[in-house]
Amino acid sequence: MNAGHPTPLTAIIRKTVLLLLLAVFGAAAAQAQVRLGLLGGLHSSKVLETNSVPGWDTTTKPFNQSRSGFQLGIILEIPVGHSGWFFQPQMTYISKGRKYNKNYDSATALATDTIYNKSTLTLNYIEIPLNMTYKMPMSRNRKSFFFLSAGPYVSFIYSGNIKAESLTSTNQTYSNESTPVTVGKATNAYNTIDLGLDAKAGFEIGNVMLNAYWSRGLSNFYNADYNGTFHHEVIGANLGIWLSSTTQPPLPAKKKDTDKDGVPDNEDLCPFIPGKAAWHGCPVPDTDHDGIDDEHDSCKTIAGVARYNGCPIPDTDGDGIDDEHDSCKTIKGVGRYNGCPIPDRDGDGVNDEEDQCPDTPGVVENKGCPVVKEIKKETTDQINYIAHNILFNPSSDHLTDSSSKALDDLAALLKDHPEWHLTIEGYTDNSGTPDKNLVLSQKRADAVKRHLVEKGIGEEHLTAIGYGQANPIADNKTAKGKAANRRVELKLSIEKH
Repeated sequence: MNAGHPTPLTAIIRKTVLLLLLAVFGAAAAQAQVRLGLLGGLHSSKVLETNSVPGWDTTTKPFNQSRSGFQLGIILEIPVGHSGWFFQPQMTYISKGRKYNKNYDSATALATDTIYNKSTLTLNYIEIPLNMTYKMPMSRNRKSFFFLSAGPYVSFIYSGNIKAESLTSTNQTYSNESTPVTVGKATNAYNTIDLGLDAKAGFEIGNVMLNAYWSRGLSNFYNADYNGTFHHEVIGANLGIWLSSTTQPPLPAKKKDTDKDGVPDNEDLCPFIPGKAAWHGCPVPDTDHDGIDDEHDSCKTIAGVARYNGCPIPDTDGDGIDDEHDSCKTIKGVGRYNGCPIPDRDGDGVNDEEDQCPDTPGVVENKGCPVVKEIKKETTDQINYIAHNILFNPSSDHLTDSSSKALDDLAALLKDHPEWHLTIEGYTDNSGTPDKNLVLSQKRADAVKRHLVEKGIGEEHLTAIGYGQANPIADNKTAKGKAANRRVELKLSIEKH
């Protein structure tokens, strides 16, 4: 559809819409307490465009400018109750758009054969703002008001054109063309309907209105052939005249109200303290003096806090620690554990503060520690047997492959008896110097300890000591004897608590 040359069907639709709107406005204006007015004014309009075209922000955007325009139309005023609110629909003819003006310096003009390019986009709409207005009287006779107004608008495009001007450097040729815009949903066409917001503020003196206004489009009014958004923005001023008037009763004479609480002094029992009418002008009482008046206090005679409607902070488990500071709200506890019971980590029924073995289950009679048992001779024999099967390579702290099973058996045995403590004594044969052998023996004891830790035995249950080539158990003059001396000895004891 071409807005400059509308089709017969479009022209019929446009006239039908205008006649229908005029009929609606006329019928509404005929109702009692409804006023009809004329308004018009001048404004500055611009197009808020965003796009992803490379370089547009520096090569094109700086040369887009606002253009002046006008609006002319009618306005209705329909009172909403008696609170100063009014519904004010309008129907106006309004001109919007923007200008583009780019002048080239002499070097650019010579290179491009263009001295300047100018264009003006003019879009004319039938616009219908649907504003809610609040009026604040400025005089007792209620003939002068300050008002604020805002609401949505819908615009129907009426006509539009693009005027392009240019001046070439060759022969100073001037070009001036005006092209009607295309309306519709096609590429490079302008949408038939535009939606947005309208706001104004001003003064009403008698039947005359004077206000500043601002409007901003919310819908995209143009379908460009590149990714972009286009919104109208208008800032201007209007002068309006009401063709009819409504009589509003003058403000009643004010009675003296010293404390400004809305209760006149002749009815106020507390004329110097702001209060409420329900309490004859006095403040709402606060029986429990907790800062929360009785109207909002669910516990009027017990001091409390606002977040619990004037009641004290609850203590669900009754342990003397309120629920806001109690980490165990339904179980009685003590303050030093944030309202929870004293913990019992090993679950043996003896709390950690009284348990001398807090990480090992025990009995009450032994202060939370397990009952100490004697280490039986067969257990000692089993440990010694395991020790004789833990062997090392010559001059090394590397365990032989055959040692793995013995160490695994040892780890399993220790896991079954957490009350045991194992001392690992490392020894060497007499190969090398005594000093080096002492270091090597320590490494061998540490190797056994490391293997047991990897199998899940806690380090606190293990002690590793190296004794070097001391205390041989076989003759170091033979290979068999040396192998026997490259050993560890294991010694069990009961841990004391």
